[in-house]
Amino acid sequence: MQIDQKTADAFATSWNNLPKGSVYTRDQFEDWLAPVSEGDVSGKSVLELGCGNGSLMMHMAGWAPSRLEGVDLGDSVQSAIENMSATGFSHWKVTRADLTEFVSDGFDLVYSIGVLHHLKDPKKGFDAVLRNVKSGGRFHCWVYAKEGNALIIYLVDPIRKVASRLPWWINKYLIATPLVVPYFLYAKLLSRFRSLKILKKLPLYDYSIWIAKREFAFFRHVAFDQLVTPQTSYIDRQTIESWLHRNDRIDPGSTYIIMRNGNSWKFGGRCK
Repeated sequence: MQIDQKTADAFATSWNNLPKGSVYTRDQFEDWLAPVSEGDVSGKSVLELGCGNGSLMMHMAGWAPSRLEGVDLGDSVQSAIENMSATGFSHWKVTRADLTEFVSDGFDLVYSIGVLHHLKDPKKGFDAVLRNVKSGGRFHCWVYAKEGNALIIYLVDPIRKVASRLPWWINKYLIATPLVVPYFLYAKLLSRFRSLKILKKLPLYDYSIWIAKREFAFFRHVAFDQLVTPQTSYIDRQTIESWLHRNDRIDPGSTYIIMRNGNSWKFGGRCK
């Protein structure tokens, strides 16, 4: 079995063991997509590469695109279909396919959130994003950063390499759950005492303040997602810059790279 298929199957286990509906809030969706906004989407064609259970697609449908398609390689497409069917939005489609090989007639916006860094070849995933953007259209991606993630890379990632080989229920309930408890308390305490400037020097401060708004179940979902995947890459800014600057289809004056929560990158632009 190819590595990306194993990753898709692992994430399908995560997505298919969640309650129906989006796991993300509207604020989280808008934060991930910014600087792309509702005005950029309304009446436009939109593609999500790596749609999981449709959690982001459900919010994207609220921005009224002319058509919306999600692509994923795993069984999570069944959950995505169920979730999108419940939205009342009509112009959508969920396709089971390898996103790195997916070819379309082009979309006004192609986005991929939290997916490229789990591929065997993240650059191949980024190339697929660009391949499906029509002339004049835009693209937007979000990936784990190498910068700001030393604690995750040296503490959590070694655990992932073992946990990802175990049955999903052992991983979720016997590893991810107890492992995330101290971090849940850490994030909540940072949020409560965020007025103390000295705390800003602590690891994962910005990210912790962001996630502290959510309940324990979401913390566990994030931890399980971290531990269930067979592979994770942490991508530095220099790598993203090389992706953006070495592709002739990209309008160099349109690109942006934005650090998000101190430990991830949002980046995008327009195609010529």
